[in-house]
Amino acid sequence: MTYFLIALKLVVAFGILNVWLLRCGKATAYRGRNAKNMREEFAVYGLPFPIFCLIGFLKIGLALTLIASVWILYLAQPAAVGMGILMLGAFFMHLKVKDPIRKALPSLAVLAMCVAIALL
Repeated sequence: MTYFLIALKLVVAFGILNVWLLRCGKATAYRGRNAKNMREEFAVYGLPFPIFCLIGFLKIGLALTLIASVWILYLAQPAAVGMGILMLGAFFMHLKVKDPIRKALPSLAVLAMCVAIALL
């Protein structure tokens, strides 16, 4: 169970870091509507730039906290719950703009992994 939990933490953390640090300025198949980068995606959702910055800060911080939780176990649950809440928000933003469900699947997958981390 321990290796599985570590794997979940790292998949979530490095996935989020990839999206926010390496792919933030790039188009992907999962961006809301026809957004070409993360900043445009937030605009599609009707969210202002300061919220984009706040969410980015929170997601990167929680991802780093999940990595730290490999060694500092008590950090896992609050980080997973926080990330799960953000993923729930991401899912609802896709619904808000009537995206096809396939665009929301990554947020649901990360949410499911966060629930598993929080409960294990």
